[in-house]
Amino acid sequence: MCQGVRMIAVSRLRQLSWTTVVPVLGAVVLALAWGRDLGALLVTVVGVVLAATVLAAVHHAEVVALRVGEPFGSLVLAVAVTVIEVALIVTMMISGGDDAASLARDTVFAAVMITTNGIVGLSLLLGALRYGVTLFNSEGSGAALATVATLATLSLVLPTFTSSQPGPEFSGPQLAFAALASLTLYGVFVFTQTVRHRDFFLPVTPEGVKEVDDENDEHASPPTKRAAITSLCLLLLALVVVVGLAKVESPAIEDGVRAAGFPPSFVGVVIAMLVLLPETLAASRAALRQRIQISLNLGYGSAMASIGLTIPVIAVASIWLEGPLLLGLSSTHMVLLALTVVVSVLTVVPGRATRLQGSVHLVLMAAFLFLAVNP
Repeated sequence: MCQGVRMIAVSRLRQLSWTTVVPVLGAVVLALAWGRDLGALLVTVVGVVLAATVLAAVHHAEVVALRVGEPFGSLVLAVAVTVIEVALIVTMMISGGDDAASLARDTVFAAVMITTNGIVGLSLLLGALRYGVTLFNSEGSGAALATVATLATLSLVLPTFTSSQPGPEFSGPQLAFAALASLTLYGVFVFTQTVRHRDFFLPVTPEGVKEVDDENDEHASPPTKRAAITSLCLLLLALVVVVGLAKVESPAIEDGVRAAGFPPSFVGVVIAMLVLLPETLAASRAALRQRIQISLNLGYGSAMASIGLTIPVIAVASIWLEGPLLLGLSSTHMVLLALTVVVSVLTVVPGRATRLQGSVHLVLMAAFLFLAVNP
C-alpha cells in the first residue's frame, strides 16, 4: 500500500510542471514585494519571476488554444499577449509621470515592428532554411496585413497631422473615434478569421490547405477539457501576477534604461520584447513544422490585437490618467512603418516566400532596434 501511495505521489510530482508552479510562486512573490522598497537582488528576482510568469501565461494560453483549435488558437494567444501588454503599459503610465506620455505609442509601435518584421521575418527564414520555399494563404495574410496597416495609420500616424490639439495627440472626440474604429476593425477581422472565411487562415502545404486540428495531424492531440480549464484558471492567475509584478518592477526598468544611456522611449521596446518573446517562440516552432500560415497568424494577429485592443483601453484609461497622451509617430518611425507595409505587401501577395524575404524583414527589424537606441 505504501508503495502504491509513493507511486501516486511521484506521478503527481511529475505532472506538476514549472508552468503550474510559476504562477503560484509569482503570486507569493507579489504578496511579499508589494509596497516595499526592493534592493538590487530582489529587483532581479522579481524580474526573473515576471519573465517566467509571462512565459507560463502564454503556455497556458497555448493549451487553451490547442483545445479550441485553429484559427481560434492564434486568436487566444494574441489576446492573451495583448492583455499582458496593456497591463504593463497602464501600470507604468500610472507611475511614470510625464515621461510616460508616449509610452503607449512607443510600446504599440514596437509591437508592430517586432511582429511584422521580427516574428514574420524569423518565421519565413526558418521555414525557408528547412523547406526551401515557404507556402501560406495570401488571402488570409493579405487581409490581416491590410487591417494592421489601417489600424496603424488611424492610431499612430494621423495624430501627427491633426490640428485640434497641439503636438502629436488626438483631441477627445478624435481619440474616441480612433478607439471605436480600432475595435470595429478588430471585431470584423475576428469574425472573418473564425467564422466567415476560416479556411483563409489555415496552414498551406504543397498538397493544399491542411486542417491543423485533424485527428491524423502530427501534432499532439488536443488536451482534455479538465486540462484546458486548469490552464484557463492558471492563465487568469498569471495575468493578475504579471500586472502586479509589472507595477513593482516598473521603476527598475525605467532606471535600467536610463542607466544604459538609452532614450526613455526604449522602455516601450523593452515591454514589447518581453511580452512578445513567447509569441516569437511559438511562431518559430510553427515555421519549423511547415506551418508558416500559423506563424503569420500569430505575427499579424498580435500586431492587430496590440493596436485594436490597446488603443481603446488606453483611451478609456486616459480619462483618469494625468498628462497628455502622445500617439503620433515621428518622421523616422513613419518611414519605417511605410517601408514595412510596402515590403510586407510584396511578401504576402505571391503566397510563397524564400529566405530573401525573411532576411529583408529581419534587416528592417534590426534597423528599428538600432534607431531606437540611436534616434
